[in-house]
Amino acid sequence: MSLVEIRNIHKRFGRLEVLKDVSLSVETGEIVAIIGRSGSGKSTLLRCINGLESVQQGTIIVDGIEVSSAKANLNRLRQHVGMVFQSYNLFPHLSVERNVTLALTTVLKTPLQAAKEVAREMVARVGLADKLHAYPDQLSGGQQQRAAIARSLAMNPKVMLFDEITSALDPELVGEVLKVIEGLAGGGMTMLLVTHEMNFAKSVASRLVFMHEGRVHEEGPARDTLEGPRTVELQGFLSAVLH
Repeated sequence: MSLVEIRNIHKRFGRLEVLKDVSLSVETGEIVAIIGRSGSGKSTLLRCINGLESVQQGTIIVDGIEVSSAKANLNRLRQHVGMVFQSYNLFPHLSVERNVTLALTTVLKTPLQAAKEVAREMVARVGLADKLHAYPDQLSGGQQQRAAIARSLAMNPKVMLFDEITSALDPELVGEVLKVIEGLAGGGMTMLLVTHEMNFAKSVASRLVFMHEGRVHEEGPARDTLEGPRTVELQGFLSAVLH
């Protein structure tokens, strides 16, 4: 079975159907870029994978855990699935080190000294070794986003979900965050990322998924799909975002 298996899911908010019969499989080590217009269901799909939103129909299985089941152990799931949001969601009153160690010590019951070692390693991995004891308001947006990635990596997840993590950043800070993701890709991390950085998707993603009106409208190898879109909807989307 694939690491992430999504079968025929439907998600509604009241009368509004946001996901319509979506199916998607992600293999270990795959990097899947999800693109599409605002409101096409991209972020909702990620939130369903992580159990932050429940689905009305269909099945989601991540690393053997049936997320869509009412009995799903979501705490266990989130030890396997890291998620980084557009807003960094760091605790402002805690240092970078404590932001990273918090889940390790409270959820995994890792002894504090061991958790600090993990934090030091992960913070260095995202290029913030000199900011270990800084507080979020002392960091740039790009540095805060990298600290949020370090916090997720500390849990040693099987899969990482990134939801438009560069869209709130100033253009000059985008590159430093994408560089971290490139490093994760090189290390074999399984990732699903909602992004509007098309060149980045082309160079890093193994597969591209284009969502349109709540459905997977087109998918294929990232470079091939971006350079030769088959549907008029994807052609129109790309011409809008690339010009």
